[in-house]
Amino acid sequence: MIFAAAMIVYPFCYALWLSFSDVQLGSDPRFIGFGNYTRMLADGEFWNGLRLTFFLYFMALGAQLVLGTWLGLLLARSQSARGLVRTVMVSPFMLPPVVIGMMAIVILDPSFGIANWILAQVGLPPALWLSDPSTVMVTIAALDTWQWTPFVALIVMGGYLSLPHDVFEAAEMDGANGWFRFRYVTLPLLMPTLITATVLRSVDILRFFDVIYITTQGGPGNASTTLNILAYRRGFEFSELGYASAVMVTLSAIVFGSVLVFARLRKAAAW
Repeated sequence: MIFAAAMIVYPFCYALWLSFSDVQLGSDPRFIGFGNYTRMLADGEFWNGLRLTFFLYFMALGAQLVLGTWLGLLLARSQSARGLVRTVMVSPFMLPPVVIGMMAIVILDPSFGIANWILAQVGLPPALWLSDPSTVMVTIAALDTWQWTPFVALIVMGGYLSLPHDVFEAAEMDGANGWFRFRYVTLPLLMPTLITATVLRSVDILRFFDVIYITTQGGPGNASTTLNILAYRRGFEFSELGYASAVMVTLSAIVFGSVLVFARLRKAAAW
């Protein structure tokens, strides 16, 4: 607990204190109350970052839950080469974010990347994956989905294998087809497992920083400047540590709030 306090509680409390101060690198803090928060609410870049943060959150989380559930159930019912498949599935989310970012830069390069080469082979025009404001956030969400869908699938597979299978046998004997068994038996029983996966992925997606910074650094323009990127820029590029701390405290409150909501949902869905 001393270690946790030193590594988590103290830095958060210090950031909270800085958020009420007007402080820049090399200067002493000056208490300004809610000045940074008032400025933040009037800052268009903050609202743009908040919108992009939630856009990435809902798109990536939704895709990972749908694909992860499908893949997890598929693996749970397949007996062939399950150990090998599990090993291969672990590989993406074991890679460091810097590797994912550098791979994306190479693969999605507009001129020499293999992604546009594949599009050309099927007669489609090339795409500016990370350079077009209309596609950059979708591309980043796809990268996160590729990396973390196997993680959700493993959680779902473990949850499914722990379910009482006599319930499925009873549903099958009553004449329920595959869709009805999934909708009215499998999905409700898996709900606590899915909420657990949602909590774990929510915390990661809301604080998503590494891959965005490596691939776009918030660009083009502000098209991928989420709250994390905005706080980094204001804190380390413009030396506005107080304002950056206010942004991160706000994001922390959003993360804590989402965790509390899902914790209550998991308690309600427990069986």
